[in-house]
Amino acid sequence: MSDKEKELIGNRITKMHEGNWVEEVTDRILKVFPNENTYTCAAGISPSGIVHFGNFRDVITAYVFYKELQRRGKKTRLIFSWDDFDRLRKVPANVDPSFSKYIGMPLTAIPDPTGKTESYAKHFEIEFEGAMKDLGIELEYRYQTKEYTSGRYDEQMVHAMRSRKRIAEILLSFMSEKGKEEKNIDPEKFKEEFYPISVYSRFTGKDTTKILSYDGNSQITYLCLETKKEDTIDFKKEHRVKLAWKPDWAMRWKEEGVVLEPGGQDHASPGGSYDASSVMAKEIFDKEPPIFIGYQFVGIRGLGAKMSGSKGNAVSPAQLLEIYEPEMLKWIYLRKAPDQAFELAFDAEIYRQYDEFDRAVADFFGAKENVINIRSLAYVDGIDNEKFKNPIPFRQAVAYGQMMQWDKKKVSELLSKLELSYDDGSIEARLKKAKAWLEKYNPDEMIKLNNSVNKEYVSTMTDEAKILVRKLHEYLMSADTKNITAKELDEVVYGIPKREGIEDAELKKIQRVFFKDIYHLLVGKDTGPRLSTFIWAVDKKKLVDLLNI
Repeated sequence: MSDKEKELIGNRITKMHEGNWVEEVTDRILKVFPNENTYTCAAGISPSGIVHFGNFRDVITAYVFYKELQRRGKKTRLIFSWDDFDRLRKVPANVDPSFSKYIGMPLTAIPDPTGKTESYAKHFEIEFEGAMKDLGIELEYRYQTKEYTSGRYDEQMVHAMRSRKRIAEILLSFMSEKGKEEKNIDPEKFKEEFYPISVYSRFTGKDTTKILSYDGNSQITYLCLETKKEDTIDFKKEHRVKLAWKPDWAMRWKEEGVVLEPGGQDHASPGGSYDASSVMAKEIFDKEPPIFIGYQFVGIRGLGAKMSGSKGNAVSPAQLLEIYEPEMLKWIYLRKAPDQAFELAFDAEIYRQYDEFDRAVADFFGAKENVINIRSLAYVDGIDNEKFKNPIPFRQAVAYGQMMQWDKKKVSELLSKLELSYDDGSIEARLKKAKAWLEKYNPDEMIKLNNSVNKEYVSTMTDEAKILVRKLHEYLMSADTKNITAKELDEVVYGIPKREGIEDAELKKIQRVFFKDIYHLLVGKDTGPRLSTFIWAVDKKKLVDLLNI
């Protein structure tokens, strides 16, 4: 890369300071672009498969600067480009292998695998757009098949074709000598034969083509490599042509007036797509490249196999919204600077995340300042909803929800009898998330009463342990459990193991063993919901039958 080309790369941000990264980057945007009529933040993806949770970081990163620029009084817009004029490169695992016959065709020219929508691309676009609506993120969508075939980019493509040798030189400047050798690239031959466009064949609909000649305006002659047929077209009249990725990116920055666009680490690395496109933006399209933020990947825990779109097992934002409230999901993505990795949780880690979110919201309502964990809440619409001021803890939603068969009215009555008070909207919202989290993703964590006495476990118990269980059984047989409170039951279950002269440390040990025995007799597990509450809530007849040892 020449010194001149290095000078052209100055808007890639690689390091951000935790806590005030939004303000820092926005200051940079306004310094580089001080006089824009409209500040356009952009994101985009190719709908070649499920648009997964990692791609969502593209949107949420652009979204936060869109919001901050608005806060500073700027006219802004947030656009999302569907690169649906891209070729199908490979068939994802969740799509019929027979779709390999469409490899090389535009995503909008391929049928929907389910037959429900107009195209392969639309099938994946619809779910993602629905999730964005549920998240309250309004995007201006750009469908690139529509943009290309409308003729919008015709003049820019002519300009790129006329600048093809300079574009080739820029691409070569980002290749190492070793890379050129491995790909057997002769620089002079590469520049002579390079064209910055691909052509979808009239005969096959695929881009397995080779350009043979160009008239200097908009007419090209190409060879269809599959049929061996030649064809001549005017690409201003027949829109079968698409710019290659890097010049395409630079061209669209120019067309849309983009001031900020994030991207994954593959684009962010030095000498990567952003750097090459930045030089093209300045030299070919006379456009200051946008501020670019490379973001780290997002991890998933609790689902076992690694998630990926190409494998067909990727988790989409719509799936995340099954277990996360929209406002919380945005907060999770925004509380970390883009250059920091983090994980989403489908396992018990989600309890901690909900607790942290609730504490952050409480601090936010308490008008605490300069607390890193709450700064991002300022960009989350709807956080002032009453349900966040006194929310039911997610752990309780899981525990009490399954006890009451997810019946909101019964859960509310249970909470009232337990002298617990939470916002009604919070109970309704979190019961749905808790049910999905437990039944769909953590069925092993479900608490169900045993069908009969756990005789196998009873055979392992000591005589002393059996005596303690029988004391609880006798109490439940004699007590008026309809009128007893959970607090009174708490005193009973903690009191049964007590005996005179025993030290606290030894008592706690005995209590833990006692509780373990009760849980095994009732649900076949070492642990479960708070024992006194569980005993208070479940069916008494079933309870005494299972404890009758």
